[in-house]
Amino acid sequence: MVAREVTILSKTGLESKMAARLIQKASGYESNIWIQKQERKANAKSLLGLLSLGISPGDKITIITDGRDEETALNDLEAFANTGMTD
Repeated sequence: MVAREVTILSKTGLESKMAARLIQKASGYESNIWIQKQERKANAKSLLGLLSLGISPGDKITIITDGRDEETALNDLEAFANTGMTD
């Protein structure tokens, strides 16, 4: 299991469109992937889970990955967050 803190750079935070992009990206990995904001954690492959976190622009989140491709998943999702989730 590996984890890394990132800042949400998307201008709209993690609203439904951005959450859907993140889910699409996360679903491409075999690893279990969670997004944590403060003490709350949600499955990164679940729209309702992500939306329940209420992630706003500038919020710091932790991406947690666990599985065979955990390092690749973490690096790619961090890069995705750092580009404002636009790629």
